[in-house]
Parts: sequence; C-alpha cells; structure tokens
Amino acid sequence: MLADSVKYILAAEYEAKQVKHIVENKSKESIEKAVADGEGLIKLALERAEAEIDQLKKASERKAMESAAELASSTANRLATMRARAEKRLDTVAQRIFERIVNI
Repeated sequence: MLADSVKYILAAEYEAKQVKHIVENKSKESIEKAVADGEGLIKLALERAEAEIDQLKKASERKAMESAAELASSTANRLATMRARAEKRLDTVAQRIFERIVNI
C-alpha cells in the first residue's frame, strides 16, 4: 500500500511536470505570436504613416508651387505697372529737360 502511494505520488509529480512543460511551451508560443502580431501591426502603421507623409509632402509641394507661380505673376504685373509709370515719367522728365535746354 505504501509502495502504491509512492507510485501514485511519483506519477502525479511526473504528470505535473509534463503539464508544466506543456503550459510553458504554449505560453512561449503565445508570447511569440503576440510579439509577431504586434510587430506586424507596427510595420503596417509605419507604412501607412509613411504613405500619408508622402501624400502630405506632395500636397504641400503642389501648394508651394501654386503660391510661387501666383507670387511670380503678381510680381510681374506689379513690375509691368511700375515700368509703365517710370517710362511715362521718363518721357515727362526728358521733355522738361529739353524745354530747359531750349529756353536757356
């Protein structure tokens, strides 16, 4: 009877060790899967963020180009207006200088 009890105890301890190893292995597998899933999600999030950044860069470059073109056009118009005024004044000044020279 004592021998049977010892056998049952040893068998129970052996079975407990086997269960413990199975649980440890399953836990490791679960952790590895969770880490792999997490890394996959992080990679996906980074790819989405990079794509969004690229789109925002392109949009801002387009906007900058449009603004630069608008500024250049506005500047060219102002320059043409200033040039026309200057030429008009130049004609007036040249005429006054001519009149002074002739009236001397």
